[in-house]
Amino acid sequence: MISDKIIAKCQVRPGRKFSLEDHDPDWIPVDEFRELSSADAKEKAKAIMAEKLEELAEAQELLYADDRYAVLMILQAMDAAGKDSTIKHVMSGVNPQGCQVFSFKRPSAEELDHNFLWRCMQRLPERGRIGIFNRSYYEDVLVVKVHPEILAAQPLPDGKIDKAFWQERYEDINAFERHLVRNGTVILKLFLHVSKAEQKRRFLERLERPDKNWKFSLADLAERAYWDDYQDAYEQALEATSTEWAPWHVIPADHKWMMRLLVAEILTNAIRSLDLAYPQPAPEDEAALAEARAKLLGE
Repeated sequence: MISDKIIAKCQVRPGRKFSLEDHDPDWIPVDEFRELSSADAKEKAKAIMAEKLEELAEAQELLYADDRYAVLMILQAMDAAGKDSTIKHVMSGVNPQGCQVFSFKRPSAEELDHNFLWRCMQRLPERGRIGIFNRSYYEDVLVVKVHPEILAAQPLPDGKIDKAFWQERYEDINAFERHLVRNGTVILKLFLHVSKAEQKRRFLERLERPDKNWKFSLADLAERAYWDDYQDAYEQALEATSTEWAPWHVIPADHKWMMRLLVAEILTNAIRSLDLAYPQPAPEDEAALAEARAKLLGE
């Protein structure tokens, strides 16, 4: 259904010039979906998603049993792009014991007394588990770049906040991620790409529906005024930090059902690509297992 070619089109090519204008947030990459009404497309996607979640559950169980690799999925997006709902729907069939989700909000005083990667280091997934970062250390080259006054209030060494400063942060991120990959962590970085028009529609829906009022934040509306600045910051960050060992994927997010299918496909494929296997008993343990089986059968 979702081919490797489609996934490849979502990827930010390492070392290449990158522009968000080349990625349509409204893109529906599967032909048969484009021929359906919106309601029918959602129903078909729901059925396919159910099958995909079964595959993901099987892959996650094997990852957990093998216990040699970890998977870190980083979700970044503009407000109302669907990070929370993606986590809810894509991870709904996964064993909770093998999945960890962390949302990173405004850093605490303790976190600000460490380097910008430190707080995320404390939340890295263990071997055998899937870790999901709802926002991440990338906020320190995105929000902080759009709002330099945040940096001015931090206890950083003296120095200019210039192009070289941001380049050094990109290099720190790339080196950190390379270290993780070398030590068995698969890193999946997904930018959920929503259009400004669709964000407006979702904000209005939150205001007009009483059951969604709680989702609306005046702070999100204030950040919308910086839309172009954020787009520039994302373009620069994704171009600088999409690497061979941890490439970025830009996921069209105007249709949530399509976005979720793509995320589930990327995650499942990443786990399946590993050389995973269920642990086999050592020869000296086989006799003990046979004896245990005989005792149970003899009851």
